[in-house]
Amino acid sequence: MNSLIPLFIILPLATAISIILFGRLVKAFQKALPSAVLLFLTGLSFYFILSWDSGIYKYVIGGRGPVGNIPISIYFVLDGLSILMLCIINLIGFLSGFYAISYIKKYTGENKFYALFCLMITGMNGVVLSGDIFNLYVFLEIAAISSYALVAFEVEKEKLEASYKYQVLGCLSSFFILLNIGLLYWYTKSLNIADISRIIESSANKNLIIFIQILFIAGFGLKAALIPFHAWLPDAHSSAPSPISSMLSGVLIKAIGIYAIIRLFFNMFDITYEIALLITVIGTLSMVIGVLLAIGQWDMKRLLAYHSISQMGYVIIGVGIGMLILAKGGNRSWAALSIAGGLFHLTNHAVFKGLLFLNAGAVEYTTGTRNLKELGGLSGSMPVTSSTSLSASMAISGIPPFNGFFSKLIIIIAAAKAQYYLLTFLAISVSIITLASFLKLQKKTFYGKSKNRKLKKIKEVPFTMCFSMIVLAVLCIALSLLLIPGIRETIMVNVVYTLINKSNYLLILSDI
Repeated sequence: MNSLIPLFIILPLATAISIILFGRLVKAFQKALPSAVLLFLTGLSFYFILSWDSGIYKYVIGGRGPVGNIPISIYFVLDGLSILMLCIINLIGFLSGFYAISYIKKYTGENKFYALFCLMITGMNGVVLSGDIFNLYVFLEIAAISSYALVAFEVEKEKLEASYKYQVLGCLSSFFILLNIGLLYWYTKSLNIADISRIIESSANKNLIIFIQILFIAGFGLKAALIPFHAWLPDAHSSAPSPISSMLSGVLIKAIGIYAIIRLFFNMFDITYEIALLITVIGTLSMVIGVLLAIGQWDMKRLLAYHSISQMGYVIIGVGIGMLILAKGGNRSWAALSIAGGLFHLTNHAVFKGLLFLNAGAVEYTTGTRNLKELGGLSGSMPVTSSTSLSASMAISGIPPFNGFFSKLIIIIAAAKAQYYLLTFLAISVSIITLASFLKLQKKTFYGKSKNRKLKKIKEVPFTMCFSMIVLAVLCIALSLLLIPGIRETIMVNVVYTLINKSNYLLILSDI
């Protein structure tokens, strides 16, 4: 298994280079190769998660041993959390890339689109596999810079403006992260996450560690677009081509934002009550403010973008409540339940929000508009888009038996058991407001009456777009199976175990 780990970086990177070199020489090369590679990586990631035995796997690049007991080689680490993220990244990547085969025909520069798309996948896979913070930063920048270019792919004024705003705030985020890496290297003389954890565990300079933690929250909070670091997200997600919007919301903000926060604060730093409280407050603000900003939107993709902020709030409060319980020495089973709920919702959000952005792209592809006031009555002429959009809307609103209901329910139960009753009330209230928002979207887009006669003549989108939407709609139901005993222990319980048992992650240094 160890020798297969680099494939998640080598294959998409080689695909990007091959598209640049040969894309114009071989017809449809740039369309077929990314889909084939990402389908293979999706299968490989699911093979890992099904055959995983709760161990920690690593692939070490660089033949030199440790110098002064400090690991200097590059470590790629595969554990429960990174396997889960690889499944999400490559599955959504494959479906978004397959969807783009038809969608991207209306643009020029297909070679550049697919090359940047594969580079973004490379960066995200690298982030979740990196065992040291500097290479995590390098791969983060590969993914981020690719996404900047893809947001501005249409080269229109508003797209360029959105990309510029995204770049400015992204650079600020990168500055915070790189500054922190420098401070940690100065203090610990190491870049390996497990080694840094071992060193700062006995650190006497607690104030410096708290300062670094706060800067990391700001840096990765900007990448994840959490409140109050969210200003770039609505413009960027609404301006990008829809397959990229699906990747940005469904995967990117998780891989280079949420994942990094979870990884570092569980496996590198010691969990403290003050930091756990700060993370939980940020998650709560994101959950509440995001949905309130979404409810008044009439641009379909901006509405979905604000809901991304809100739904990431659910993920963060699930993880944050677990951190609070652990910091206070509370019941570890309730902490595990809350963290499992947050990670389950992270997985669910990738599916239903990725689907919703593909639905928005299908509507815009056929009608030429995303304005809800100009739409209506599309359910008859676009049955696949309509039915899949309804499934995703019910999932994000927390309606059973769709997957979003179960992950929200777990978070709400954990909050109530931990006696965080305000969070319980807010989580339920936000879900109700979310339902109202998506009922508006469904009515105005698919089931209301439209005065535009041209909408009666449109047809359903091409096969590749329909296929991706149907698969994601099926997953909105199928992911509910993660609660079934046996499946639950194989996947979610093992992922949570990896996080809660910090000493398990330190096993990657066992050969030093």
